[in-house]
Amino acid sequence: MGCEEEVFKIAKKLDKMVANGAQEQALHLLKALRDLPITLDILQKTRIGMTVNSLRKSTSDDEVITLAKSLIKAWKKLLPETPNAKGDGNGNSRDSKGENSNGSSVTNQSQKNDSSKDSGSKVSASSKPAVPKQTTFPADTTNSVRLKCREMLANALKADEVEEDFLDPEDLGAKIEDCIFEEFGDTNTKYKNRIRSRVANLKDTKNPGLRANVLKGIISPAKIAVMTADEMASEEMKKLRQKFTKEAINDHQMAVTGGTKTDLLKCGKCKKSNCTYNQVQTRSADEPMTTFVFCNECGHRWKFC
Repeated sequence: MGCEEEVFKIAKKLDKMVANGAQEQALHLLKALRDLPITLDILQKTRIGMTVNSLRKSTSDDEVITLAKSLIKAWKKLLPETPNAKGDGNGNSRDSKGENSNGSSVTNQSQKNDSSKDSGSKVSASSKPAVPKQTTFPADTTNSVRLKCREMLANALKADEVEEDFLDPEDLGAKIEDCIFEEFGDTNTKYKNRIRSRVANLKDTKNPGLRANVLKGIISPAKIAVMTADEMASEEMKKLRQKFTKEAINDHQMAVTGGTKTDLLKCGKCKKSNCTYNQVQTRSADEPMTTFVFCNECGHRWKFC
């Protein structure tokens, strides 16, 4: 079995352990990873770094935490670094001892020559090789509120059973939060309400299809970030809401016998304030109830928002 295939196999086992909370074999799997010749290409293809990082955050075993940190530190060293070498004006790099790459010492006269020093010791930004953006261990925000919201979304996305085509919950949680933050530009009340709504619907045990579709990439982070409660609802809930709406609007007896009379609402048709209203929970539990109004004068029915 190749190294890449073995890493994929271990990553799936670790993901399942993180999701189920059973991590008895975690130390054994981490030791197996330590002994494998993992390259930068394998890290990027398998995303094993994020898996090990998730394990580190979810476990309380000090030995597992220590080994996970050691692996992450070792893998980070595989990433290319920006070179610190500076040119001497003739295309030769200069080391810490003041020697050129061809072995000759830098003379005192060249060190005192300001013009030569200015032109030779500085390397333009455009000549430096670009460092690839690190994607295995992202940390693009230090805002405590945003980090907490990302954690809540990631926990809501974690499934009891991890399938092969599931994406990483922490990565998805970060992307969803980023889309919501980009829309509001601040961690204000609207931002927090949007986060809470996503978390409540993703954790809904009666609607597992929503979470599965997000984990499989069928619903993108950008889409789930803006979906309404009706759009996120399960098919069963959608049918139930349609039934309630139809019954509330079309059933005259419901409004007359079961409603509450009020003179605070005015009919838009006859302009009189002799009305009866009912309130029905047609949306998810975190959304307000819908009010249906019936005019006792002309029989006009409408939904009050």
